[in-house]
Amino acid sequence: MFKCALVCTDFEDSLQRLIKFVPDLVQSGLEKVVFFHNVALTTEREIPKVDDEAVVQAKQKLANASEAILPEHKSVVIDVRSGRIIDNISKAARCYDADVLLLGTPTRSLLTEKIFGSTTTGIANQLDVPLVILRPQLVATYRDQELALRCQTLFEHLLVPYDGSNSAKHLVSQIKTAAQINEHPKQCTLCWVIDECIRVELRESKEQVQTQLDEVKADLELAGIEVFTEIREGDPQPEILKSAEINDISAIAICSGKSKGILKWSVPSFTSALLRSSWHPVIHFPHSSS
Repeated sequence: MFKCALVCTDFEDSLQRLIKFVPDLVQSGLEKVVFFHNVALTTEREIPKVDDEAVVQAKQKLANASEAILPEHKSVVIDVRSGRIIDNISKAARCYDADVLLLGTPTRSLLTEKIFGSTTTGIANQLDVPLVILRPQLVATYRDQELALRCQTLFEHLLVPYDGSNSAKHLVSQIKTAAQINEHPKQCTLCWVIDECIRVELRESKEQVQTQLDEVKADLELAGIEVFTEIREGDPQPEILKSAEINDISAIAICSGKSKGILKWSVPSFTSALLRSSWHPVIHFPHSSS
C-alpha cells in the first residue's frame, strides 16, 4: 500500500519497539522504513543549542534497526535530528520521499487531545501524506510474536466507512491506487452506517445504499482487492467500531474531507471521535486540495 514509512517515535510511545520488526514491516509492502527521533534544543544562557549527547543516545537506542536482514532493494534508515519537531519531521519525510507517517497517540479526552493535536496539526499542514495512528498501550503490551504479525498485516484488511460523500469517494480512490502499486490492501470491508439522527424522509433506503456499495465494490475489485460490504443503522462512530470488532480488520481507513476533521479538535466530528476511541490502527488520508 505504501513504499516508504517514516516511523516517528519519542521513546515514550512504544513505537521504538518496531526496530525489532523491520523485516515484518517490509512484509506489509514497504520498501524502506525510516526511524525518526527528534531531540529538543537545549537553552544554555537562552541560546538554543543542539544537545549532542542526547542525539548520540537516541541513535544508539535505534541502532538495532540497522541489523535487520532484508530482501534486496529493501532498506532501513535511522534519522535523529535536533530542533523544531514539526519542521524536522517534514524535512525528513521529504528527504526520504515518505508516503506514510506512523505516529503514536494515547487515549485522551477531547480537551487534552489538543496536546497531541498540536504536533499532528503542524505535520498535516505541511505534508500531504497519510498518517497511521497507533495506540502506544497496545504496541507496548503485544508479545513479540503478536507485534510481528501486526506489522506484517498492518495494511492487509482495511475497514472503510463509506457514505457516498466526496471524502469517501476520494478515500476509495486512494486505496485503489495504492493497491495497484504494491498489492496492498488485499481486502477491504465497506461499511455504510445509515445515520439514525438524519430525518427518516432524508435517509437513503438499504436498497439504494447496497446499490452504491456494489458499484464501489466492483471498482475496487478491478485493483485485485477482495471486497466485503456491510450496512448498519445507528450512530456512525460506535457502529464503525462494532464493525471493526467482528470483521477481523487490520486498520480503519478514514478521510475527514476538506474541513480536515482530524485537525478540528475543538469541533466534534466523526473523524476525531473515531481517533479518540478506536483501539485499531487508524489510517487518515488527507483530502485532495481541489
